[in-house]
Amino acid sequence: MPDANIANIFKEKAGPLLSYEFFPPKTEKGYANLTNVIDVLGDTAPDFVTVTYGAGGSTQTKTLDVCATLKQADFGPVMPHLTCVGSTRDELEEIAHKIYDAGYRNIMTLRGDPPGGEAEFVPPADGLGNARDLVRLLRSLHDDFCCGVAGYPETHPEAISVDDEMAYLKEKVDAGASFITTQLFFDNDHYYRFVDRCASVGIEVPILPGVLPASSLKQLTRFTSLCGASLPHDLQAQLEAAGGEGDTVIEIGIEWCVSQIEDLLASGAPGIHLYILNQARPALQRRLVQVFQQYLG
Repeated sequence: MPDANIANIFKEKAGPLLSYEFFPPKTEKGYANLTNVIDVLGDTAPDFVTVTYGAGGSTQTKTLDVCATLKQADFGPVMPHLTCVGSTRDELEEIAHKIYDAGYRNIMTLRGDPPGGEAEFVPPADGLGNARDLVRLLRSLHDDFCCGVAGYPETHPEAISVDDEMAYLKEKVDAGASFITTQLFFDNDHYYRFVDRCASVGIEVPILPGVLPASSLKQLTRFTSLCGASLPHDLQAQLEAAGGEGDTVIEIGIEWCVSQIEDLLASGAPGIHLYILNQARPALQRRLVQVFQQYLG
């Protein structure tokens, strides 16, 4: 049975959407943990889930394995990520057909980060150089693919300017993308300004805010440095005062994340995309259910 089209869920659901992002584990222990996480998260009834795709297609098979696991657990629709990294156009077409034949109808469509050790993205020979062209390819192969694309509230680290970044995002939407999921941010004002910029260039698709519950200051610092996001002084100070690691840091991260979510939904965001890092935090899940129940029709 083919998955439902996420663009239609945005249109039809009376209330905000909730989605989670998973990544393919590298070890058997990681897979065992993922199974437990899926069990814990099942009660929160996400509207869809996504699964990341390693640099150079390094987790292509594992991505679809995790997608199948999630689908068997009745998480759906399940949205595999696909990137341009390391694949020729013919290989991307082959992967797209494989995804389609497996019943998936939604793809998170990304250029992808350079493989480890490489300073900048270099399109593979006979490959594609950006997400815009990948969206065009996917929609030309199967016009019922729903493509999500990434947006950067604090601007992509490689962008020449904010205006250039917004023009390119509009091109991705015009190529056939159905919604935008943002990179993580910790100050909601970044999201609100980003939504305004999108409206100013004529982008009308849903813009799903991506949030991350902090669990480690070291990890958080690494993530923000990679994606160009900023860490609010108040959050950093709280995490430092708590020692940067441990249960108190996790509690601080949950409280900050829930506060973001409450404010975003109260301000009309179409939903929340949670970067859960394959972790289930029962306290966070309970809070999520409570917050979302206020907005469900």
